[in-house]
Amino acid sequence: MKERYVVIDLETTGHSVVQGDRIIQIGAIVIEGEEIVERFSSFINPHIPIPPFIEELTGITDEMVAKAPTFHEIIPLLLPMLKDASFVAHNVHFDLNFLQKQLEDEGYDVPSVTAFDTVELARMLLPKQESYKLTNLADFLGFSHDRPHQADSDAEVTAHLFLTLIHKLQTLPLLTLQQLLPISRRLRSDLERLLQTLIHQKGTSGTTDEQQFDCFRQLALKRIDVEKVHSEPTEVPSFTEYKESLMKEGGTFSSAFAHYEVREGQHQMMNEVDEAFHHYQHKLIEAGTGTGKSLAYFIPAAFYAFETGKPVVISTQTIPLQEQLLTRDLPILKKLLPFEVVVALLKGRSHYLCLRKFEQSLHSIDTDTYDVLLTKAQILIWLTETEHGDVEELNLASGGKAFWFEVQSDSNTDLGKYSPWFSRCFYHRARKRAQSAHIIITNHALLFTDLIHEQRLLPAYTHVVIDEAHHLEETASEHLGMKADYLSFSYLLQRLGLTWEDGMLQYVNQLLHDNQLESNVQYTKIEEGLQHIKEELDELFRMIHRYVMQKRKTTATDTGRDRYRYESFNEKGSLWQAILECAMRVHMGMGDTFRLLKSVLGQFHDLQESLLFKDRGFLADVDSVVDSLYDEEQTVYELLLESDPNYVYWIEIEPRGAKNATFLYSKPIDIAERLADDFFAKKKSVILTSATLSVNGSFDYQKKKLGLEDFGAETCTIASPFSYKDQVRLLIPTDIPAIKEVSDEEFAADVAIKVWRIAEETKGKTLVLFTSYEMLKLVYKHVKDLSENESLQLIGQGMTSGSRAKLMKSFKQADSAILFGTSSFWEGVDLPGDELHQLVIVRLPFSPPDQPLLQAQLERAKEEGRNPFMEVSLPQAIIRFKQGFGRLIRTTRDKGCVYVFDRRITTTRYGKLFIRSLPEVPVHEGKLEALLEQFRDF
Repeated sequence: MKERYVVIDLETTGHSVVQGDRIIQIGAIVIEGEEIVERFSSFINPHIPIPPFIEELTGITDEMVAKAPTFHEIIPLLLPMLKDASFVAHNVHFDLNFLQKQLEDEGYDVPSVTAFDTVELARMLLPKQESYKLTNLADFLGFSHDRPHQADSDAEVTAHLFLTLIHKLQTLPLLTLQQLLPISRRLRSDLERLLQTLIHQKGTSGTTDEQQFDCFRQLALKRIDVEKVHSEPTEVPSFTEYKESLMKEGGTFSSAFAHYEVREGQHQMMNEVDEAFHHYQHKLIEAGTGTGKSLAYFIPAAFYAFETGKPVVISTQTIPLQEQLLTRDLPILKKLLPFEVVVALLKGRSHYLCLRKFEQSLHSIDTDTYDVLLTKAQILIWLTETEHGDVEELNLASGGKAFWFEVQSDSNTDLGKYSPWFSRCFYHRARKRAQSAHIIITNHALLFTDLIHEQRLLPAYTHVVIDEAHHLEETASEHLGMKADYLSFSYLLQRLGLTWEDGMLQYVNQLLHDNQLESNVQYTKIEEGLQHIKEELDELFRMIHRYVMQKRKTTATDTGRDRYRYESFNEKGSLWQAILECAMRVHMGMGDTFRLLKSVLGQFHDLQESLLFKDRGFLADVDSVVDSLYDEEQTVYELLLESDPNYVYWIEIEPRGAKNATFLYSKPIDIAERLADDFFAKKKSVILTSATLSVNGSFDYQKKKLGLEDFGAETCTIASPFSYKDQVRLLIPTDIPAIKEVSDEEFAADVAIKVWRIAEETKGKTLVLFTSYEMLKLVYKHVKDLSENESLQLIGQGMTSGSRAKLMKSFKQADSAILFGTSSFWEGVDLPGDELHQLVIVRLPFSPPDQPLLQAQLERAKEEGRNPFMEVSLPQAIIRFKQGFGRLIRTTRDKGCVYVFDRRITTTRYGKLFIRSLPEVPVHEGKLEALLEQFRDF
């Protein structure tokens, strides 16, 4: 008998039948034998008004349902469709429950049905998808979806999606299906019977999975062919010889691009990079937006690596730029070069899946949460598709992200060649690829991890390009600093267990017993020690929380935490003394317990050869957790009981969170000397590039803070090819109140009126940049109150749910919208053409002087007799301002206005430096209404 499914989608007046909500439209599709055999759809008269937001979402009005049948009238048509069928919906819990409740209200008995949730199935079977919304899945799979949020259209798309997912399930290898079977019993979709059928079919048909997949130790992986070593031509022209044919009209460049325009700046930058590499120079290159800087350093880097046989490292701050280099620029690079270039991407170990740990995790599904089970199912399917095993490819739920910590690769638990997974290890494969590559793409974080740690992660290199170089100081500071929090301890103690009856210790106890190893009083001491450490840590972080709450001079962070800067040996009072004493007790207790745990685990050392592989792996994991616990405690000891005058220390707490929701931090005040000694002195040529490196035409600020003053570093500014004087107007309203003359509330109300007027007048898309989340919230609420325009969408960071990427996507898809953003929106936002018309900068982006690191840097400058404002605060703000300004013009065809609502830009002497640091752009001052009138058609 053919499998029968009915795909249902409902549009309703709300979420609850009990509270009086009713169905207003139903769409149903019957599938038999993987074919659509019947369709049904109808509006339904709910006999209650349709709420405005439902009308706006669905497009269904009271008039449309007025003459429609009632739900009672369509039940006789609906029930035969449901008979002997499995129920399918996108978010099945809602549609099935709502339908059952309304049927019960009408006096019908509702038969229990097997159910399939296409959200869950898509999460599992399409693990790389960015979004699991029906419209996004329809776009990705190429289905027509002309009327989202109308039941007939949604049901049609859900049916096609379901058939696609079932087909994907059928193509999975037998091993994957077998591993999914026990997981499926606790999912929302009733997959078990379907999986059993598929397993039976594949088992009896004589599967040929081995030809298509790498089947090993009960896991099926994507088969990866051994990478061929390409034969290289004996004679390759030098970059100097080749560049003429590259850039000339009708040359290699024009053949690689459909619409090629000669870019003088790109040509110039190539020469600058090539010269620096061959003359062993460090060089700072500020390349204006639109230069095409990625290819401008990529090409000479490839030539240098190929000529010398030495790798060149390219480091970026952000993952999107890495993706761009690999997916957009590398294919072009390969067309342009007269030789085959080998490029490898290498990230930090934690990005890669450890196959041994994941294999082991499949033995504990009985105790897993729903999120972890779904993540394990996702990874099983992902393994049949991934070549790199990189977590960035996966779309994990929050519970899945926590699980990743348990299965990520790390050096402490790496069994190396003793692991049967070694030849398939994603991390070692990535390193091997990097060893034989001409160019290695990595990120600033790995660059500094490599710098700090003994074991080198990157192959030896002397030449490096640092893109997004304005982030270098921040990343170095992050990696040279320290942080600790109670949650990290709690997680590690939970994994280890506090007694020999729970956590990892339970299994260690079993192994001790199985191998007849001695059991003595040490074990009681370990239990007592761990319990004591947990209690003391809890008390320690609660006391720190209480201490910060007592201090009046705390400041709020963007995330809503309270922050307090401290100097351990200068803090006063009995509570701080109690904190230090408690930290010392933790330190002593941890030392004793660590030694006892290590001695117990040491008993297995002589048994390594006779232990099963899974037991060896498990003991490596235990050892790693014990080491991590010890390292965490050492960090707390340094943060509280040691003090380095070259570091700044601070605490952050969640004022309304748990009393132990406490975080300790430290960062070096100045990293120039460390960078000079450990990085720049050891490299022959470092290219630092970004669109924002100079301040008022000078690179002195960057040279000083990065430790480049003694290296004779060259500098170069490459102007943007954009004509800013024709494409942009910088508008400064004079009827904005001066910041210090009014309260934040009054300032926000005035900003809101002006933002609303700009959006109303220009009818396009407006990006509003803030320096403070508190101000963003105030302005957003005021604009919401003002806006009666239903078609104007308001998207606020922290106000509208969703990640930064989701907010950006909503903004791009809207016809008319205002996007309110803070720190992360000042850069990395690419909105060309009609995606952005107006940019508003609410305040000049000075960092709050109460930020601990900035505060310490300002104090240090003052001690050294320098001007803290002119040498620290102002240059930082100007670079940030240039980043924000750069959001508006992304192509030669873009046009728009930048509004600055901070009158200091023209009323103060330093304000003029902001304007002088921008490209040549016309500046206009005047009342907002006059500016809107003057530039209405710009």
